Amino acid sequence: NLSKCHKNGEEAEENLKKAFYWYQKAAESGNKIAMNNLTICQNGEEMKENSEKTFYLYQKAAEMDHIYSQFNLDVCYYNGEGTEKILERNFYWFQKLAEMNHDYSQLILALCYYNGEGTEKNLEKAYYWLR
Repeated sequence: NLSKCHKNGEEAEENLKKAFYWYQKAAESGNKIAMNNLTICQNGEEMKENSEKTFYLYQKAAEMDHIYSQFNLDVCYYNGEGTEKILERNFYWFQKLAEMNHDYSQLILALCYYNGEGTEKNLEKAYYWLR
């Protein structure tokens, strides 16, 4: 894809502004991968400065079942980046990812059950997800 070529300098001069432009065009047309990738750069720089926009893009791509965006959205909920810290939503996404065999999410879900973060404390379920 053209935006990735510009980002990585493959078959085109490395140009993060052009990469951003093409990621933005693809994201606007509903491309979930572009939505996730758009969070990496904005006008050639990290997009962390605009955490609300980052959160929005992760949320849109997560709703389209993009697994990396689901995980990144979960981190936003946990840290309160671009949104308020909502442990119940955080738990929801970790549970969804854990059920899809996402290893790291299984560990985090076990810790949520163990510590009672976003859900009631449940040592039996914590042990289950640590298996």
